[in-house]
Amino acid sequence: MGNMLITPILKWVGGKRQLLDCIMPLINKNCSTYVEPFVGGGAVFFELQPKKAIINDYNEELINVYLTIRDYPDELIAKLEKHKANNTEEYFYAIRALDRDSEYKKLTNIERASRIIYLNKTCYNGLYRVNSAGQFNAPYGKYKNPNIVNATTIKAMSKYLKGAKIDIRQGDYKDVLKGLRKGAFVYLDPPYMPISSSSSFTGYTEGGFSYEKQVELKLECDKLKAKGISFLQSNSDCPEIRELYKDYEIITVQAKRRINSNALKRGEISEVLIYYVSNAKQSVSE
Repeated sequence: MGNMLITPILKWVGGKRQLLDCIMPLINKNCSTYVEPFVGGGAVFFELQPKKAIINDYNEELINVYLTIRDYPDELIAKLEKHKANNTEEYFYAIRALDRDSEYKKLTNIERASRIIYLNKTCYNGLYRVNSAGQFNAPYGKYKNPNIVNATTIKAMSKYLKGAKIDIRQGDYKDVLKGLRKGAFVYLDPPYMPISSSSSFTGYTEGGFSYEKQVELKLECDKLKAKGISFLQSNSDCPEIRELYKDYEIITVQAKRRINSNALKRGEISEVLIYYVSNAKQSVSE
């Protein structure tokens, strides 16, 4: 059993904490290497706490947070304490505006990581969101007592990331899938196929994840199957996805949607879990 103090440090679009009961039984916990190419907030990864893993995300700010937690937990906590002491609406917008300045690139990795955690804990709905220019644009949340520092979780997470064999990467998910061998297990949680024109939310990375990219991902899943590598994927329940993966096992699950401009439209929606289990005996020594 893993360290229960380790929980996601960031609230992220499409977070899977509420679906863990459905997801965890489908994951091969005896795999040689656990692989998560779209790690996001890491709900599944931090629940599993594998001894050997590759985690990746395209979002540079997100991966910098994990690297900073691993390497500089005490310095990060100290910066977050300063954010907590100064937290006001005016201060929030001043910190948010930093990425609109050419000097932003001169910030240290610790300063950037503390900024993202602070904004995530204090912005409206507590979600990372950027505009087309890659600038953080969620408004202030006006929470009475946001958990900005979270020192216990940061220290526990740092100890785990240092102690286990965790390869933390930033880049294209396809690069992570290259060279995997039988025995690995891949969990894919890509930006979802929108179920309506108003439901598309790709604001956590610059650009989007089009239907063409969904088709590209399906081809990558076919490659995994051809190698005998088991995988599980989360996605939206829509005709396009069901058609793409009609040759795979699909389970329907219910998830609560919190991202909608109309509060009345937030509620349970159907999502799908798509999976392939290799028939080959998977050696944990590979």
